[in-house]
Amino acid sequence: MATKHLKSFIVEKSPGLHGAVRVSGNKNAALPMIAAALLTDGEIVLKNVPEILDVSNMLRIADALGVSSSLSKGILRLKRGGKTSVQIPGELCNLVRTSMLFAGPLLARCGKAVLSRPGGDSIGRRRLDAHFYGLKCLGAKLDSIGDQIVVEADKLRGRDIFFDEASVTATEHILMTAALADGVTVIRNAASEPHVQDLAELLRKMGARISGIGTNTLTVRGVEKLGGAEHEIMGDHIEAGSYLALAAATGAELTIRGIRPGHFWMTRRIFEKFGIKIELSPSILRIPGGQMPV
Repeated sequence: MATKHLKSFIVEKSPGLHGAVRVSGNKNAALPMIAAALLTDGEIVLKNVPEILDVSNMLRIADALGVSSSLSKGILRLKRGGKTSVQIPGELCNLVRTSMLFAGPLLARCGKAVLSRPGGDSIGRRRLDAHFYGLKCLGAKLDSIGDQIVVEADKLRGRDIFFDEASVTATEHILMTAALADGVTVIRNAASEPHVQDLAELLRKMGARISGIGTNTLTVRGVEKLGGAEHEIMGDHIEAGSYLALAAATGAELTIRGIRPGHFWMTRRIFEKFGIKIELSPSILRIPGGQMPV
């Protein structure tokens, strides 16, 4: 597994850019999928997993909670063991913001989760309110003991939820938790980004009953049990967008593989406003060379 943390990039002058690249798997889909392994006793097999530091840290947390894992050549196997810890180690919570995503699955399976406030990148105000609101709506009680947050619930029950912000991680969190709640949960003003859709598709393969995928209203009909599943993580549309911007800025010809065309309709429209033509076909995105923004 790649765990080396780069401190800097060195960019040197080079000839005109051209060629083809395949984007990595979407890390924002991979991270909640690791947490979702707590929802089942079956094996979860994920393909196209990016071998990056955030994934490594999430796997460290999963291991501490009782989920074994193996990652090789982009294929990740996850299996919950016989005994699950409800304590997410504080030092691991501090490494990655998505450590919070383990709370709901632990609550659904064990009735309790103990965690510290998550760490991760410092990129401005990133509230946890939506997470706590969603868990409380499903029947959880929250308490602060020192620097720890204790979440408990005798039974999770579905209900109508409205987020005051379309938070990606909160939508993913409550989506996982509601999958095993009793009754129907409706999440309104839900985030609908591609990685949220990808998580929902994995949960459906596991046996969750979810409708409204790709929209801002998700309906989850709780089930008693989820099973194992195999799923290939989609290509990272954000990474692809970075390559597109670089190609457009330098007049490069570039072919990007491993994408889903539907994720780039808005991107294409934006680039068109700057006079940049983008060609879309199944799994391939191409920007012809010699174009310059106007």
